[in-house]
Amino acid sequence: MLDQKSVFEVLEKHGITFFTGVPDSYLNGFCNYALSHFPESNVIAANEGNAVGIAAGHYFASRQIPLVYMQNSGLGNTINPLASLVDKDVYAAPMLLLIGWRGEGNTEPNHPQHKLQGEITPKLLEVMHIPYTVLTDDDNEFASVIEKAVMYCRETRQPYGLIAPKGVMADPDKPNNVDDTYPMSREEAIEVILDHMPADTIYSATTGRATRELFFLREKRGESKSTDFLNVGSMGHASSVALGIALTQPERPVVALDGDSAAIMHMGALTMVSKVKAPHFMHVILNNGAHESVGGQPSAGHLVDFTKIAEASGYRTMGKAVTNEEELIEAINNLKNCGQASFIDCRIHKGLTRKLPPIIFDHREAIDELIDELNG
Repeated sequence: MLDQKSVFEVLEKHGITFFTGVPDSYLNGFCNYALSHFPESNVIAANEGNAVGIAAGHYFASRQIPLVYMQNSGLGNTINPLASLVDKDVYAAPMLLLIGWRGEGNTEPNHPQHKLQGEITPKLLEVMHIPYTVLTDDDNEFASVIEKAVMYCRETRQPYGLIAPKGVMADPDKPNNVDDTYPMSREEAIEVILDHMPADTIYSATTGRATRELFFLREKRGESKSTDFLNVGSMGHASSVALGIALTQPERPVVALDGDSAAIMHMGALTMVSKVKAPHFMHVILNNGAHESVGGQPSAGHLVDFTKIAEASGYRTMGKAVTNEEELIEAINNLKNCGQASFIDCRIHKGLTRKLPPIIFDHREAIDELIDELNG
């Protein structure tokens, strides 16, 4: 990994002192250094397009070049603002784009959700006419790259890409930071839900730890995985997949096991239940106030009132977040047959209850089992 103190010294030397983006495990060294050393000038955004907008506003207000960080899976969220906001023929806002390169070559053989994204990452920048450099684990070379990139940004008022392969910006040891804010872990909350929903319930689990914990809970409990959709990619869309199933089979109980960061990323999805009928759809946010899967950086999950947002969007709720097992059981029992889409903000603590290996499974086989389950 590049020496992160040196990385930030180089950036500061060239006037790069404002950072915004969505944390990534390939960038966790960078993200955690920014979080601890630049708390006032590091904005963890709702999604990557949001970060590009924030960065553009910073440039407009200061004439200083910002840096936007993201995993390459989030590069798609930036295409609209990069093409229609910061482009030289529109408002010409320069910025550095630091992109973690998941799926480069054969670095993620067990994670097909990164395969195509890894292949097209440089091509997406090329098609948007954004020059880039693939970074290496060389501090002197990094300094030269930043000098060239900043010069380009200043001369053209355009973005420049910095693509970080595995190991360049990532600390290999991600800490398991367990806190005691709330008594339940995410795995414990998922097991409570499994215990108190009907056996034929369909589950759509969000990207990251929720998918892994559901997967291994099924194995621990000796249960079939045929009713589970594991949203291993497409962060923020697990609840939309669940809603699509619930609308198509309205008598079937469907639970979205969402995360706070994922729900925030595409919060507009919450409003969909205001105009459709999904009487057996339950949306649960497993809210630990963190981007835990990529390093534990804080989200806005414990700062916003998801319950009020959900109520205003048309969900039936308990009127407040649930904070322990007894409250979660009460909420499930009250809402699972309420006759409309329901919502639970389930507050949990950070950290893992046990170490879990990566999920290795046949994605096509798994989705075909779910399709067969749903279609008889």
